[in-house]
Amino acid sequence: MSSRLSRLLRPKSIALFGGGWAANVIAQLQKSGFDGGIWPVNPKRADILGIPCYASIGDLPAAPDASFVGVNREASIEVIRQLRDMGAGGATCFASGFSESEAEGTGGADLQRALVEAAGDMPILGPNCYGILNYLDNVTLWPDQHGGMPVSSGVAIIAQSSNIAINMTMQARVLPIAYVVAAGNQAQTGVAEIAEALLADDRVTAIGLYLEGFGDIRALEGFAARAAEKGKPVVALKIGRSEKAKAATMTHTASLAGGAAASSALLARLGFVETGSIGVFLETLKLMHAFGPLPGNAVCSVSCSGGEASLMADMAEGSAIEYRDFSAAQAKALKDELGPIVTVANPLDYHTFIWGDTERMTRVFSAVLADGFDLTVFVLDLPRADRCDPAGYQCAVDAIISAQAATGARTAVLTSLPENLSEPVSSAFLEAGILPLHGMEEGLLAIDAAIRAGGRAFRPEPVLLAAPKEGAGKPGTAIVLSEAQSKAELAPYSLPLAKSAMAESANDLASACEGLSFPLVLKGMGVAHKSEAGAVALNLHNVEEVMAAARAMQGVDGFLVEEMIGGSVAEILVGVTRDATGLHLLTIGSGGVMTELMADTASLLLAAVREDIAAALGGLKVARLLEGFRGKPAADITAVLDAIEAVCHYAVANAGRLIELDVNPLIACEEGAFAVDALIRLEQE
Repeated sequence: MSSRLSRLLRPKSIALFGGGWAANVIAQLQKSGFDGGIWPVNPKRADILGIPCYASIGDLPAAPDASFVGVNREASIEVIRQLRDMGAGGATCFASGFSESEAEGTGGADLQRALVEAAGDMPILGPNCYGILNYLDNVTLWPDQHGGMPVSSGVAIIAQSSNIAINMTMQARVLPIAYVVAAGNQAQTGVAEIAEALLADDRVTAIGLYLEGFGDIRALEGFAARAAEKGKPVVALKIGRSEKAKAATMTHTASLAGGAAASSALLARLGFVETGSIGVFLETLKLMHAFGPLPGNAVCSVSCSGGEASLMADMAEGSAIEYRDFSAAQAKALKDELGPIVTVANPLDYHTFIWGDTERMTRVFSAVLADGFDLTVFVLDLPRADRCDPAGYQCAVDAIISAQAATGARTAVLTSLPENLSEPVSSAFLEAGILPLHGMEEGLLAIDAAIRAGGRAFRPEPVLLAAPKEGAGKPGTAIVLSEAQSKAELAPYSLPLAKSAMAESANDLASACEGLSFPLVLKGMGVAHKSEAGAVALNLHNVEEVMAAARAMQGVDGFLVEEMIGGSVAEILVGVTRDATGLHLLTIGSGGVMTELMADTASLLLAAVREDIAAALGGLKVARLLEGFRGKPAADITAVLDAIEAVCHYAVANAGRLIELDVNPLIACEEGAFAVDALIRLEQE
């Protein structure tokens, strides 16, 4: 490892500042067997846990590689300054009350700026941060209990919540954890820099990110590129998807949480695999450690229960998992072993006829493993040893291990419930090269994630970012363009529009209709949700019908009359929104009055390439209409993609001001595609 964080992450000497919390760190260092220098600095104590204290920083024998600063927030700033001046390798800042508490009016933001200034070039983690657990080198710079143990290789986890990090170390899933680093407020050192430093350690097999906010997105892109170069998978758990979670994140972590769709789109763009819970996060990391991303989606499920086989099939619905059929040769081999009563299918229920016959079970399991699946999963729940005797299940354990040793196939053991495989048995499986997955739901989601990881790659094109503006999004800082104004904004970017004309009043409509071809559409301006308000009239065949429709509209502020688009195949929504992080999200989906009802959308980050837009469009339910449903004509997909790209070009060109853009619907026709409604919201100049 060679980075500015190397001394901090792999120290040979550690200085500690504070009382009780520093004592906790020393206890953990002694417990883990850290063999470097432990140098407590405390003018009021002669020793801490038998280790002599130094009266001041100046009395230390050398500049420490790492330091734990466990004093109050004001005192932390001066300690950090002195450590920087003496050439220390880095420090973790434990104290809270910095920018994460700014909403309470504590002056924390000013103190955080002072802390960063005091640190200068010396790396610091936090503040509001527990520190570092390095289980590869017995470095436990951590002021609390933790559940990890020494490993020779494993995954690295960076968490923006120290408490969540502690919880993860307590797992009994035999996940080999190499590092845990708490990032805290990321005042100076962000998640991306920490992750890149850990990536450089060849003993690290995968990176796990527990994210509350993205921080420096450009730095995250750089880390993603390096992870892709090294071929090390990155698994992410991003919180802040719900409105309640976003509110909690803002007050507790001083991190800015982006919208759920934008967050997922960014993680996909970076080539990271997103998970939705801590359990799935840990199981996915374990799978990545053992096998890396799966090369394909062919999975085999093996159990001795029809119920388990059915659950495995049902719970994989909607995932990337494919239970392909056995090859003819292996199906015959299985049939020969299992007899006529057993149906050879995938998922396989081999019944209990062979249970207890370890040699026969080994032959059956070997026949399955020899069939070249990307992953074979044996469903096996063991009786709890405190109330039952699991000895009768040893035949299955031995047969699985023997069959895997004979074939070398990727093999996992999966339990119905997470607690139904003890840590000792899980360890025995892992040592034999067999992956234990704890819980059917979490295990299948982890397999799905590993399949997605195999088909996902980092996209080198940088995402479109707008610089945050003071007061952006507050009342009075934005303007909403009318439909006519919005269309006028979009027209120079080659977005096809229906021919139209404006009329300030009903009396002007006759002249407005001149030059337009009937039938026409009449829209009342100044009304939100025009269809619901009765401010849209369709299929008007002459001026008299236009005038009558105008007289029936109430509370409108002028009129827009336009040619009605014929030959509609489907209506598409095309929208762009900017989230709080500055990301611009393109959303496409079923449009018109069906938008909310269908909830059929896909999202991409800008800038988006045409290939990705086409793939997202093809994954929608409305794609079946676009392709020509039940003998109906197909839409002009080329024109649809041209129109979506026109919207994207406008968004990219106006990224500094654009808040929200909505083209709904874009009417996809047999020939051409036309935007018939549009709305744009911009920051004021």
